[in-house]
Amino acid sequence: MTTRGRLQVLLGAAPGVGKTYSMLETGRQLRDDGIDVVIGIVETHGREATARMTAGLETVPRRQVTHRGVVLEELDLDALLERAPQVALVDELAHTNAPGSQHEKRWEDVETLLEAGIDVLSTLNIQHIESLNDVVEQITGVPQRETVPDSFLRHAAQVEVIDLAPQALRDRLSGGFVYPAERIDAALSNYFRLGNLTALRELALLWLADEVDQALQRYREEHHIDSKWEARERVIVALTGGEEGETLVRRGARIAARSAGGELIAVHVTVQDGLRSENPAALAHQRALVEKLGGTYHQVVGDDIAETLIEFARSVNATQLVLGASRRGWLSSLVGGRSVSGTVIRNSGEIDVHIVNHRAAAGRFSLPPVGGTLSRGRRMLGYAIALIGCPALTALLTINRSAESITTDVLTYQLLVVVVALAGGIYPALLAALMCGLALDFFFIEPLTTVTIASPSHVVALLVYMLIAALVSFVVDRSVRYTRAARRSAAESELIQTIAGSVIRGDSAIEALIDRTREAFQLDAVRVRVSERVIAAAGEAAGGAPHTVINLAGGGVFELFGGEVPSSERRLLAVITAQLEAALEHQRLSDTAEEIGPIAESDRVRGALLSALSHDLRRPLAAATTAVGALRTLDGSLSAANKQELIETADESLAALGNLVKDLLDVSRLQTGVLRIATSPIDPAEAIAPALDELGAGPSQVQLGLGHGDALVEADPVLLQRVIVNLLTNALRHSVPGDPVTVTTSTFDQNLEIRIIDHGPGVSEDRHEDIFVPFQRLGDTDNSSGLGLGLALSRGFVEAMHGTLTPEQTPGGGLTMVISLGQYHSAPAEPQ
Repeated sequence: MTTRGRLQVLLGAAPGVGKTYSMLETGRQLRDDGIDVVIGIVETHGREATARMTAGLETVPRRQVTHRGVVLEELDLDALLERAPQVALVDELAHTNAPGSQHEKRWEDVETLLEAGIDVLSTLNIQHIESLNDVVEQITGVPQRETVPDSFLRHAAQVEVIDLAPQALRDRLSGGFVYPAERIDAALSNYFRLGNLTALRELALLWLADEVDQALQRYREEHHIDSKWEARERVIVALTGGEEGETLVRRGARIAARSAGGELIAVHVTVQDGLRSENPAALAHQRALVEKLGGTYHQVVGDDIAETLIEFARSVNATQLVLGASRRGWLSSLVGGRSVSGTVIRNSGEIDVHIVNHRAAAGRFSLPPVGGTLSRGRRMLGYAIALIGCPALTALLTINRSAESITTDVLTYQLLVVVVALAGGIYPALLAALMCGLALDFFFIEPLTTVTIASPSHVVALLVYMLIAALVSFVVDRSVRYTRAARRSAAESELIQTIAGSVIRGDSAIEALIDRTREAFQLDAVRVRVSERVIAAAGEAAGGAPHTVINLAGGGVFELFGGEVPSSERRLLAVITAQLEAALEHQRLSDTAEEIGPIAESDRVRGALLSALSHDLRRPLAAATTAVGALRTLDGSLSAANKQELIETADESLAALGNLVKDLLDVSRLQTGVLRIATSPIDPAEAIAPALDELGAGPSQVQLGLGHGDALVEADPVLLQRVIVNLLTNALRHSVPGDPVTVTTSTFDQNLEIRIIDHGPGVSEDRHEDIFVPFQRLGDTDNSSGLGLGLALSRGFVEAMHGTLTPEQTPGGGLTMVISLGQYHSAPAEPQ
């Protein structure tokens, strides 16, 4: 039988990190060690360094496939199987094979090689892992259609991350080591953004860490290892819902923080019988605290709290357990048996257990009530069974009385006592026990027809009857209490879930809370007042004062009409009240922000506008006034040349004033949404060429690199030309003399991008958005630079055309402005 081959995968966060190079480097080392290594297929993508690494390694010729008139080269699986090397190098595991190939995907080819006993060394990018495909698309905005199943990848003998710092990868890309020159700018500003690469790198490392954890867990399960392995500290904090939870969580976080890579895990065990004595509000607060401290929260269900806690701790390979000291006193422990903490300490094995003292530890002992749980109807039923059943049973047993039937008689009376206890609880059961005991003594024990306790055993028998009645009644009472608690818990959960669902669907949180409160407690009306103003109401009050009034934090009042809320339901009402207070606070903050935001923005714009007007309108206005004044007062003494110069000065100044006013009007139209946009499919070159003519910029000032081919863009030609003029003006103003501005075009996904690149001083990334703020020039002191509206208008125009205008750092220094607009796609022709 052929031994299955071994798969090793080199995993990268993005293209260009060096996976293929590392694969070839490993292949050369294996060849030097005397191992038979063959290249099945390697994609060099035109990278010279990668191509040089293939030298000296045997390569299986590729199989050529013709598809739609195009010749494609694919891995020749049959030839590689016939060659049968010890190790095959197969690049790009997620590749889709050409139609007509033996398998649809290359990873399926690799599976065939592994089954044939050939070891395979392959490469893969993180975006091609099936379970991460949607996450990567959310990060980068680029969908990936080629994926490899996680199940296949997790069976690899080794997965190694080829790591490269994001900035180092961008530097490699800028240097032309990854993509050809025409694709560099588009890649840097889209998929290879620094934030994207950082997120992808973290995703790759986390996936590998999770794979290591799963591999360790599989190994422990296969070898039946239950003892802890301290690969890293995992601290489990047991939460009961009590007030001590916050103390325990903080203590557990400090323990986890003492070791590098320590993990904090909080767990709450819910008993399957449905009894929920914990405080839901406290648990919610403690869960939020756990997540704030970087831990995770889990809720598990089990019959035995201690055993369930230990099983959970072992399942996650925990090293330490943190529990609160028992709230039970010595008497409670004596009656109720071993505490949860005692059982955990006894059965924890190698897991360290920390018992943390707190204020609620060793509280006073209290017995559960013996009555009050069963309904009045059930108690009356118990009395009826006792009063009717005992005489009837006595009459029946008397008819069949004999010396040998005494045992049956005793057991029958005992059965009646148990039935009464199950039906009516302790008091009817005690009555039935007393009646049955007396009837047994009177009718069946010598001397008959007398109640004589001549033997101590008769006293014991009567006490046993009473004890059985009490024990059965206690069990019934406890069962009913648990059932009610379970039903109440289900109702509470359903209510809170309904409220949360209403808010998620977009309903008002306050309206959802009061609506569900009225339905849950069957009230006539519920309303919330703030400063005598009703802000939300549900139902109609029949008049009069509310039955329940709760003062809310922040001055609000929560009013309930239609009856008092039972004390048993006050806990749920407290949870709703806490959520209502939070919703009111959130609404108050939102209202305040909405009120202050426009005022602050208006003040900021007004101040900036006044500053800009005083600075920028003064120069052309003063120049025009001076020129016109000189013409009026010195007309007779001026030469023709001086007159012409003054006229030109006045004309230029008035034109500048006209342009400033035009820009102000455009800003006003953008803000009010009345700017007219007329988009049409155009070639971006049709907007770039007139913009260059308008500026009079020649090849020494502006260089072109148009790489969009025949692609058209949906845009308004006039507005697009104005945007390009504004951006080129800024770029030329800040560019280094002798270093021309570059204008490039390219297509990416469904967009067409125009880049205007300068190599001037640039703008720091933290101030990129500031350059689009109207009425400022980000440090410009050039009096000819206008009101600082050029970039603000440019972004507004581009966004009005459903595009984006974003700044980027130019590799090597400078600023790149990227205009991204949607490509034009003609509608398909109607079939004839």
